[in-house]
Amino acid sequence: MKVSEFLEMKPEELAAKITELKTELFNLRFRLATGQLENTMQIQAVKRDIARALTAQTQANRKQEAR
Repeated sequence: MKVSEFLEMKPEELAAKITELKTELFNLRFRLATGQLENTMQIQAVKRDIARALTAQTQANRKQEAR
């Protein structure tokens, strides 16, 4: 996902998406440990999406505090 897509989300949606991404990362790591993961780049992509979502969440929190 792109940063702009995360910035357009409501805070509740963003928190749910972060939880979903963390669950996906856990599952990918589990599949890697068991030797079932074929494309290891998926882990890196999910980590980047988590970072983007957390950054968008921080920006939204700072905007609310500034008001």
